[in-house]
Amino acid sequence: MKNLFIGLLFVFLFPSLCLSAGDYSRYYTDLPVEVKPVTPVSLPEYSVTVTGYGAVGDGVTLCTEAIQKAIDELSSKGGGRLVFTEGIWLTGPIEMKSNVNLHLERNAMIFFSPDKSLYVDPSPKAGRFLPCIRANRCRNISITGEGVIDGNGAQWRPVKRSKVSDVEWKRFKAMGGVERQNGSLWYPWELKSGYPDQDATPEKQEKRRNDLFRPVNCENVLVSGVTFQNAPKFHVHPLNCLNVIIDGITVRCPWNAQNGDAIDLSDCHRSLIVNSVVDAGDDGLCMKSGSFKEKALVNGCEDILIQDNTVYHAHGGFVIGSEDICGMKRIVVRDCTFSGTDTGLRFKSAIGRGGKTEDLYISSIVMADIVSEAIVFECTYADRPAGSTETSPAAPVELVNVPEFTDIHITGVTVRGCKTGIAAEGVAGLNCVHGVTVDNSTIVYTSKATAIDEATAEIKIGNVNFVKDRRPVQ
Repeated sequence: MKNLFIGLLFVFLFPSLCLSAGDYSRYYTDLPVEVKPVTPVSLPEYSVTVTGYGAVGDGVTLCTEAIQKAIDELSSKGGGRLVFTEGIWLTGPIEMKSNVNLHLERNAMIFFSPDKSLYVDPSPKAGRFLPCIRANRCRNISITGEGVIDGNGAQWRPVKRSKVSDVEWKRFKAMGGVERQNGSLWYPWELKSGYPDQDATPEKQEKRRNDLFRPVNCENVLVSGVTFQNAPKFHVHPLNCLNVIIDGITVRCPWNAQNGDAIDLSDCHRSLIVNSVVDAGDDGLCMKSGSFKEKALVNGCEDILIQDNTVYHAHGGFVIGSEDICGMKRIVVRDCTFSGTDTGLRFKSAIGRGGKTEDLYISSIVMADIVSEAIVFECTYADRPAGSTETSPAAPVELVNVPEFTDIHITGVTVRGCKTGIAAEGVAGLNCVHGVTVDNSTIVYTSKATAIDEATAEIKIGNVNFVKDRRPVQ
């Protein structure tokens, strides 16, 4: 009885930690390589509603100040849950703080204002607008629930005429904007909404587009259940973060959204992406690694497990690159479905953007209606932003940050419909693609079973059943 009393007293006096999403250890069974597991993100049970701070969910009232006040006060008191009830909560950029959970109930939508002046970063070193939701060097932060976070991306993104129908093109022009390159490119500039532009030209403003959710140097990040849509640029983009859990989210934007990456892990350690659905305008599930940062929490991508996800449209279902400078290792991707992606498994980099990618194990991947290659390695990737007129990448000045894809093992892949099964090309004189195996798979293709440059790329193929699809090549 005494122990029971002490236990109850502890619960009432210290409503301290609740496990936000349960036990994730079940995902770390039967792994082909030892991957350090994530730990559940623990947050205080204390809860407040955004209406208690003066926010109004009518889709008209700007709630930035109220939301930020609630976040700041929650964090200062030790943390807790900020609840968004049913409604449309119009806001400018907001900053997460440690030990705070943004929780969106069903039919709650956080909708970001089209007023670009709200997103101007006052720092003289800033090269981009503030992210819609940002966090810097925080611990224990989460976004959970059943609601929607909308970045209002049409107000930010350029549009290529070749990627939209006549009806869509008319809709964009009805917003205002300007056309460039003989009407082949539209920029959201001088829009009829009346909100002022923030740069001298539409091209300069486009280069400063922001991400929807961008935590930087954070430890213990959980994103669960919510829908992220219509980002100005990338949707969910942790950078230099440790212990990241992405569970059961939906990421969606138009298939032609410029740079509309869905989930990008940039230089993250101990991360888990599970049970999520992607339908996006650029890369689906993407791993990146930029230049080494001395003061970063972590560098490179390590100990990452990606499982039980579905990717519909994306430039690639699972993607490495194009930056992998600090290297990547101990990454497992399994039990995922790609349906209608441009490529399936895509490994892309270039001299100046590369590093060593190793200890990758990919298995039990189902693909259908892949536009181009089911599996592709490319080491001369060129990043061409909207408006670029370059037809080929510029020759590198020196051999620094050379990509190396090695110790990569792909097995149990089933592909019904792709143009090319396996394609790979390295760089002459450099050992960029080697130690790669593909086995125990079936690939139905329409054009070529393989397109491997054996002089620059070493891929061992074993027990792969290539089947020619007699349908006409689209």
